[in-house]
Parts: sequence; C-alpha cells; structure tokens
Amino acid sequence: MKTSRVYALSIALLAVALLLTAVLSLGLGAVRVAPGDVLLALFGSANAPRMARTIVWDLRLPRILLGILIGGGLATAGAAFQGLFRNPLADPFVVGASGGASLGATLAIYFGARWALVTGTLLPQTGLFALGPVPLAAFVGALLAVGLVYAIAESGGGAPIVALVLAGTALSTLLSAIVALLMTTSDSHFQATYAWLLGGLSGRSWWHLQATWPYLAFGILSLWLLSRPLDALSFGDETAQSLGLSIRRARALIIVAATLTTAASVAAAGIIGFVGLIAPHVARLFFGAAHRRLIPASALLGGLLVLLADDLARAAWAPIEVPVGVITAVLGAPFFLYLLKTRQRHLGGGL
Repeated sequence: MKTSRVYALSIALLAVALLLTAVLSLGLGAVRVAPGDVLLALFGSANAPRMARTIVWDLRLPRILLGILIGGGLATAGAAFQGLFRNPLADPFVVGASGGASLGATLAIYFGARWALVTGTLLPQTGLFALGPVPLAAFVGALLAVGLVYAIAESGGGAPIVALVLAGTALSTLLSAIVALLMTTSDSHFQATYAWLLGGLSGRSWWHLQATWPYLAFGILSLWLLSRPLDALSFGDETAQSLGLSIRRARALIIVAATLTTAASVAAAGIIGFVGLIAPHVARLFFGAAHRRLIPASALLGGLLVLLADDLARAAWAPIEVPVGVITAVLGAPFFLYLLKTRQRHLGGGL
C-alpha cells in the first residue's frame, strides 16, 4: 500500500512538473511572452494582449501538446521494445519503422506529391490523411516496413527475437541507402527531405494535433494494457510460456501497438531519435521495471524530454530554430554510449 501511494505521488509530481514546464514553454521562442500574459491568454482574459493570445493559442499551444504526445508515444514504444527484446539499447526504430517512414516521406517529396491533387477525390480529409502526402507516406511506410520485418522473421517460425532484430537492421540499412540515393540524384528535393529527416515541430498546428492524437493515445493505452504480457516476456519465452501466455499472439500485439505509436509520431514530426531510449531508462531507475508502472512514467518523462528539447530548439538560437531531432541526438548519443559502457553484460539478454 505504501509503495502504491509513493508511486501515485511520484506520478502526480511528474505530471505537475510537465504541466508547469508546458506553461512556461508557451512564453519561449523568437518572440518572448511574459508569464503573466501567458496566463491571461490561457484563461481567455480580456486584458490579455492580442499578440499574446495569437502566439499562445494559434502557434505554441498546439505545438507543445503535440510534442508532449509524441514524446510520450516514442517513450512508451521504447519501453515496450526494450521489454520485448530484453535489451536496454532497443528503441522504437529497432524493427525498421524509421527506415520505412524515411523512404515513404522521401518518395512523396521526390515525386512532387501535391495534396491539392487528391483532396476530395482519392483521400478523405480526416485523420492522418488530412496532414498531406508526406506525413501520410511516412506513416504508411513505417507500417509496411515493420510488417515486412515481422513477416520475414515469422517465416522462420514464431518471429524469434534474433530474427526480428536482424531483419529490422538489414531492412533499415537498405531503405536508408535508397533514401540517400534519391537525395543524391535530386538536388531540388534535397533540402526538403533533409529537413524532414531531422525531425521537428516547426509549423505544427491544431490540424496536426487533431489528426495525430487518436493514434498516439490508442497506441499508448494499448501498450499499457499489454503490461502483464510485457512483464512475462521480459523474463524470457520459456517463463512466459510456463505462465500460459501465447507468445506469438502477445508479441504480435505489442509490435503492432508500438509500431502504430511510432509511425504516428514520425508522421507528425519526422524522426526524433533517442527519446525512446532515454525516457524508459530514467523511468526504470525511479519506478522499477514493472511495465504497468513503467509505461505511464515513461510517457510523462518522454513528453517532458521532447518539450524541453523543443524549448531549447526554439529559444537557444532565436530567431533561428534548430530541429528537435538534432537536440535529442546531441543529448541522446552520450547517453547511448554511457549505456553501452556500463551495461554490456545485459545487452545480450534478448539476443
């Protein structure tokens, strides 16, 4: 009982910290807004300056909410893959989602897809379809790539962990090579493709949030509901099977939910790396390895991490905005090396 109360209090404090950071973030950027004006604008006060209301409600609030959701989605997907593969270096892109999304987006840019050509004819203006051809192509590419990886691994009998990792690595390498080839042979599309691959929240609006949040929320909730199968699988297939778990079914459900979450995140903001690696590790240190507690904590920490990275991206070099993916890479690469150095004896757990 005491442990449960401590956990609930810790989660509540983490949620409050995330909320306070989000409110403070509304004032950061190329144009600074005083905290008082931010609060007046948020609560719809008539005393709020018109410019503050426009900046807070039209520009920054949807971007911040989307960043929190994306961070939460990537962090929960990372926690799920680390438990599934029993490997502390696993992340949301380990089974080819980033490679598939990159190729999908690159093809959409390369062939000059135009949303105006399909509006009202081939695609409805709802859900991710409303985001436009590039995010939609990234979403579909991520799902197709992971589906192909799973099919290849399953053809060997039951989608073993080794086959999933190797197939994901090989396919990601192949798809990345194709992306590089397309970028090299089309100078006119190089900048647009490169900017998307770096990942960021610039220009994101309520439209993007409305189109993306159902997929992210569904994926995060699904992974939380799969906490018990994840706990069982993290101890190994033999232990999970002895507990009566259908390994093949549980593994497929976890991969589908984690991939859906990752694909929606990438479709909305491009590739933001290392969030799914850092947040679950920090959450595990403070909240333990049980996924029922780990996943909510990872979601909050992931949202906080992306929010802080976006704040730094917007404010540190204003008026120049650095892609969020660059900030998370600068923070995440040293963390990855630290894990590689300190946890080598754990890396072979799932392989």
